[in-house]
Amino acid sequence: MPDRTNHQWLSDLKNPGPPREAALADLHALVLQAMPYALSRYLSPDNPQFNALAEETAQETLLRVLDRMDTFEGRSQFTTWVYKIAVHIALSELRRRRWRDVSLDELLEDADGQPTEPGWMSTPDPGPETRAEQRDALERVRRIIAEELTDKQRKAVIAIGIKGMPMEEVAKRMRTNRNALYKLMFDARLRLKQRLENEGLEVDELLNLFEV
Repeated sequence: MPDRTNHQWLSDLKNPGPPREAALADLHALVLQAMPYALSRYLSPDNPQFNALAEETAQETLLRVLDRMDTFEGRSQFTTWVYKIAVHIALSELRRRRWRDVSLDELLEDADGQPTEPGWMSTPDPGPETRAEQRDALERVRRIIAEELTDKQRKAVIAIGIKGMPMEEVAKRMRTNRNALYKLMFDARLRLKQRLENEGLEVDELLNLFEV
């Protein structure tokens, strides 16, 4: 792959013709080459979905780079900037696929069943006593959510805060937009904070679960 400076990348991409086509081809190859490492924690190159995701990511990355070249500030190598865009696109698509066939109703039913421990509840090799305290705290939070929040607030808090569904997916399923969902979560956190304080729970630590 040709060794271009940041200026050369931008110059080639901004001028239609052979230089742009060559630069796009090189970026396409760069993204495909980077995907096995970038996705190593999430998807194996041996997975049947990998090649299609890598190609989809490369195509979307090229479109986004062309659309956003004016935002590149030159603080890093141009290829590093492109790599970050590609990784963001690939991981966003993986998250979207993960939740594609999951409904909010299924999440709520699961939340009412066997508890799922969020990240702030986890400690390395916890003993039986610590584990029991963690599960008790989670059960108290679930009870407060059920008693204190509206149906819409409860759906949003469980989907985003406990289950980790992306806000875009939750907004789509609730037929609302991201700003309205932010407001809904903000109001829910205020109500939870007051109730948690009244029950003597550690407010700051527990509310980190519902940050958006």
